[in-house]
Amino acid sequence: MKIYEGRRTMDGLIVTVDGKPLSEHYEVKQFTRRGFEWTYDGSSPQQLALAILFDHLGDKDSAISLSEPYMKDVVANLDNDWRLSSDEVEAYLSSNGARRQTARKGGPQ
Repeated sequence: MKIYEGRRTMDGLIVTVDGKPLSEHYEVKQFTRRGFEWTYDGSSPQQLALAILFDHLGDKDSAISLSEPYMKDVVANLDNDWRLSSDEVEAYLSSNGARRQTARKGGPQ
């Protein structure tokens, strides 16, 4: 199980997966040049949603298509310091029918 964490520090925002920096995955899609953010709807929170989903799913198309709803439902509601497990990401995807959609499109199951 992976652990995603975000913190606001004096030096800026830190986002990790299993204690290592989480890539913005601009090679998948770039919503912003400003990096990650959370606690609101916007391009930087959507970049965080995309990065978490791509890391979790390993599928570019699914991560892109799910990034907006995941940003609105999850990332925009995170506290200043937060922690998500891959089980929580999977639970969100399952409860919103997203896994069934990506499976039909040929994504991971």
